[in-house]
Amino acid sequence: MDSLSAVRRLLILFGDQLDEAYLDQAGLDRQVDAVALCEVVEESTHVFSHVQRTVLFLSAMRHFASLLTEHGWRVHYVRLDGQENSQSLDTEIGRITGELRPAELVFVHPGEWRVLDMVTAAARRTGVPFSVRIDSHFTSSLQWFDDWASTRRQLRMEHFYRERRRDLHVLVDAKNRPIGGKWNLDSENRRSFRSEPHAPEVPRFAPDSVTLETIEAVRESLPQLPGRLESFNWPVTRGEALLALGDFVDNRLSLFGDYQDAMWSGQDTLYHSVLSSSLNLKLLRPGEVVEAAVRAFEVGSAPLNAVEGFVRQIVGWREYIRGVYWNSGRGYGARNALNAEGSLPWFYWNGETDMECMREALRSVLEHSYGHHIARLMVTGNLGLIAGIRPSEVADWYLGMYVDGVEWATLPNVLGMALYADGGILASKPYAASGNYINRMSNYCRTCRYDVKDRTGERACPFNTLYWDFMMRHQERFMRNPRMALAARAVDKLSKSEREEIPRLARALKDTWGVSR
Repeated sequence: MDSLSAVRRLLILFGDQLDEAYLDQAGLDRQVDAVALCEVVEESTHVFSHVQRTVLFLSAMRHFASLLTEHGWRVHYVRLDGQENSQSLDTEIGRITGELRPAELVFVHPGEWRVLDMVTAAARRTGVPFSVRIDSHFTSSLQWFDDWASTRRQLRMEHFYRERRRDLHVLVDAKNRPIGGKWNLDSENRRSFRSEPHAPEVPRFAPDSVTLETIEAVRESLPQLPGRLESFNWPVTRGEALLALGDFVDNRLSLFGDYQDAMWSGQDTLYHSVLSSSLNLKLLRPGEVVEAAVRAFEVGSAPLNAVEGFVRQIVGWREYIRGVYWNSGRGYGARNALNAEGSLPWFYWNGETDMECMREALRSVLEHSYGHHIARLMVTGNLGLIAGIRPSEVADWYLGMYVDGVEWATLPNVLGMALYADGGILASKPYAASGNYINRMSNYCRTCRYDVKDRTGERACPFNTLYWDFMMRHQERFMRNPRMALAARAVDKLSKSEREEIPRLARALKDTWGVSR
């Protein structure tokens, strides 16, 4: 991966674009063109990145670069510890362009506005002609989403999902009607565990020499990154990602539907696929993932509710939130519809809290850089919502601390779904919940020092106190939302003493956690 002579066309790929298909899409020729990838400190520090997230990105990049070289491609690779590395992506684009002197620069559309603006500005400064190609990884283009959105008064995922199912002819009959008679089987997918589950463990991917070398480089260059590294177990190659896909389909998909919303102490993956990082790095393609799940249904090894629920995550939710992110424009990340101005509680960084649900959710993040969608939405996200945490702080934490963090995915999930900060663009209501929901879907409350039945008093569950404080603060607004009006009217049933005590206790909690500004 040494410096190369002048090239005709230089394709600069980013760390979440590790698919050889992009080279064919860009029209590259092995004889006269080249590919460049850059490891830079800036991409792990513009938001503080979990050490496992950084190691995964860099190890996967290094493996991908080696694969391209083996396949005869000319690769220019900037390593984290390279002597000439400026540690900034835009500066490295200028330096590489000056060194290789390409006649043309090519980029695949990046996954966030910040990078798109950065690389286009950097390319313009070089004076070299450049183009930004569409990202062919997804089953729907951004133009398709914009066209669809232009015909809608509200951007609702369910409507998007049904159209994608029809267009892709997934789980539909010859007349494009849903197999089983319903488009959405979510009502069948809300079971909780009565006793300790025994879900199959995810496969082990022991770090090879490339990953071990990457770990040492990250420890040397980025010793301040949060999180723990000892349990690193992520696919870093397409081959490993395909093994992970096969293992999920064979061993966990059949019960994924039933228990996709359930949580249990010490069991972080349960029946989930744990494929989001491989998808977001482009080691897996959504079409092949959906095809594998549908095939399991067709041969009778997985029930319809499980397969439909999984398909909905891939061609429904995943592509819908990407569309919302780009369609909403550069200002989306600044939205704060509920005027939340609190600071992120300090225990999000170390997991030191007496709330058993938060301790478990944060332990999983700190140890594995992972949490499934309910832990993210209804535990860590829910607390951010009802405690009134500034959306940008929560979004930055999600982007950096989860191994699958890429902004097109995390920002709408946090701002739109978890925090309702976009005012209803993505979700029709805020997903605020008291401790009762967590108690119903997990075993956390059984060993917690707080009492899930109390909303005031010394042992009151903080989720209860903050939920009712949240509802009191926003009652007038929520009374105008048909999906929230009933919950908002319940505030009127609080006693006079509760109306006085709940805000006081909420303030005390937030003061203790460092939330209050």
